[in-house]
Amino acid sequence: MKLITTKHNRRSFLKVSTAAGGGMMLGFSWLAGCKPATIEEMAKAVPSSWFDINAFIKIGETGLVTIFSPNPEIGQNVKTSMPMIVADELDVKWIDVVVEQAGLNTDWYKGQVAGGSNSIRNGWDSLRMAGATAKQMLINAAAKKWEVDPSTCSASEGVISNGKGETLGYGDVASDASSMEVPEKVPLKEIKDFKIIGHDTRNVDLDNIITGKPLFGLDTQVKGMKYATCIRPPAFGNKLVSMDDTEALKIKGVESVHQIRVPLKEGREVDKIAIVANSTWAAMKGQKAVKAVWEAETAVENSSDHNNKMRKLAATLSKEPVRRDGDPEQAFKDADDVLEHIYEAPFLPHNCMEPMNFFADVNKDVIDLIGPIQTPGWARERVINLLGLYEKSGDEEKDKVEYARICSKINLQMTRMGGGFGRRLYGDFVIEAAKISQVTKAPIKVVFSREDDMAAGTYRPSTKYRIRAAIKDKKITAYHLTEVGINGNMWANLASGFPAGAINDYRVDIHALNSNITTGAWRAPYTNFLGSAEQSFFDELAGKIGVDPIQMRLDLLEKAKVNYAAHEKFEAQFKDDDEGLKEATKDLLPKGNYEPEKFIGVIKLAAEKAGWGKAPAGVHQGFSTFFSHNTYVAEVANVIMENGKPKIKKMTCAVDCGIVVNPVAATNQVEGGMIDGIGHAMYGDFSFVNGKPVQTNFDNYRMIRMSETPEVEVHFVKNENKPTGLGEPSFPPAGGAIANAIFSATGERVYSQPYIKSSKVLG
Repeated sequence: MKLITTKHNRRSFLKVSTAAGGGMMLGFSWLAGCKPATIEEMAKAVPSSWFDINAFIKIGETGLVTIFSPNPEIGQNVKTSMPMIVADELDVKWIDVVVEQAGLNTDWYKGQVAGGSNSIRNGWDSLRMAGATAKQMLINAAAKKWEVDPSTCSASEGVISNGKGETLGYGDVASDASSMEVPEKVPLKEIKDFKIIGHDTRNVDLDNIITGKPLFGLDTQVKGMKYATCIRPPAFGNKLVSMDDTEALKIKGVESVHQIRVPLKEGREVDKIAIVANSTWAAMKGQKAVKAVWEAETAVENSSDHNNKMRKLAATLSKEPVRRDGDPEQAFKDADDVLEHIYEAPFLPHNCMEPMNFFADVNKDVIDLIGPIQTPGWARERVINLLGLYEKSGDEEKDKVEYARICSKINLQMTRMGGGFGRRLYGDFVIEAAKISQVTKAPIKVVFSREDDMAAGTYRPSTKYRIRAAIKDKKITAYHLTEVGINGNMWANLASGFPAGAINDYRVDIHALNSNITTGAWRAPYTNFLGSAEQSFFDELAGKIGVDPIQMRLDLLEKAKVNYAAHEKFEAQFKDDDEGLKEATKDLLPKGNYEPEKFIGVIKLAAEKAGWGKAPAGVHQGFSTFFSHNTYVAEVANVIMENGKPKIKKMTCAVDCGIVVNPVAATNQVEGGMIDGIGHAMYGDFSFVNGKPVQTNFDNYRMIRMSETPEVEVHFVKNENKPTGLGEPSFPPAGGAIANAIFSATGERVYSQPYIKSSKVLG
């Protein structure tokens, strides 16, 4: 049994416990809590009184438990999995749990963000502490009733026992526990004793999703609400010269048209035209009727021009490499052979199933904001700045108190999101709703059409990788990766990913081509195309030196493993002596940011489960592996030829993400990431001409179809390590696996995405 120190009194525990929910209810009546079962199916009756145990949990006198899910639910299932962690340590039956989405509260929750596959990884310890602390407080309350030492008592499935045959339910002592001090130390369960974690648990919103109950931002209905759409610059780099709203105002239901100016995430401001109506349909009709004149404010851009400039940059060295080990320049000079290719990927929109939308009512003492947002804290901050609600006085303590007061006047409620993938990080739709509400003095719901969404997006940056490897005596002696991204792309830490730490002479360079086209995070940011490019290159490199592609990776990882172990030894020995560590490791190759043993584990598991090298006649296999978001993934693609074209028949995936909280949901995440990775690698294409997107709806933007999705088989490495990220890691290697399988089937290498456009065989 592990004891953890809570370090907080009751008041501070409510405020600073990271990653979860509210001891008070903030919300609108329409946003009802969602349950793992119907009221009729519950073992406990609905209580008439609830008692706050801590910021995560409240318990009714019947023993029914409400657990607040703090982070935005974007389809990654945290609204189920985060409460599962709390419930397991609390030791209640899952059927006795009601789950509610918490509102934004930065005093109680830290990291209320959906992005980077961080929710479970960052919340694991604090969620467990929340449940374990509440359990101990309930035990202490029962012990006080019985006048016995709490150490003689135990709790299981919502019932406390004292060893004398006496029992009390959690509901019997919830009132007393709610006023008790938080204990200094509480025990955590052993992993083997988990009853909820590690077991398939259905989505708590499933019934409401299936029956169409209000859950999503588009479902928001508030009395007196108006609907709004916006006309945005038709091309990046345009500014508004004039508008004529005469015809728009003739449309039934259109109430007003407004020119507004709002800030972008980069700090620039842009003109937009807001159409306000009594329905979305009327607003969208009015949007088409407004006559607007735009002109270029900055240079309008073309994807073809970007491509030419990016290719030139890819051939140059940056002033300072992001990472440089050994002497790669000399190794390339001494090489017997050099393999070099440029890999290219286009811009991509997010295309969430639920278009962008948000509700705002800002003309009240308490401002209401409701909708699907991945970064609620940042959205609130931007609304505060937009409305001019806060200005620093220079007195730090006074400013802190005043800012907290302003924040308390903003009630931001998160709805379930119909997809996000990074698009809902930026909150431009929140800013639009707040500004239009301010101007009209009315509650406003902004809704994007699909064309609005695709033409005024925040896109995955177009990216190119130039990858080179030096070969000497059939051995890889140097590796050089150069990235060029629109507005920049690579996170510097990725320069320490595989094969860093496995090749002595190693270099990574990064270039950014600045653009007024808005770019940002997209599913598996930084790695979504890097995984495909590098893994395609590794396979060709293995063919060049005449070794099995999996064996080549394993050989490199064995070298990295020895190097990693040497670093670990010295880091433990000199943990408080930076100079000593520097001296001890000066002759070692710098290590990578990954654990080679875990990498080796997923590679071997995927190869075994996919029957690598044992495929039946007519089945062609491709392999890929990647480490991102602290998770290790290996994938094998099976491709067959059908009517003269390669068809992806099956994908086998091995994942090491630590403890799997909810296996059925985890499997869904991995499957979704792989299909997403395949679809965009094969078909995703997006470009600009004179600053305007060429693709604006699904009639000319190709996505993967049901008939093109392969069978998917997922295997998790079983261990007791803390959970890591899962929403994104299966995406990056997918494109590489199918590219390598296509080569196996056809003999054709693909270097540009989408493959269907760059391949003679697929096109």
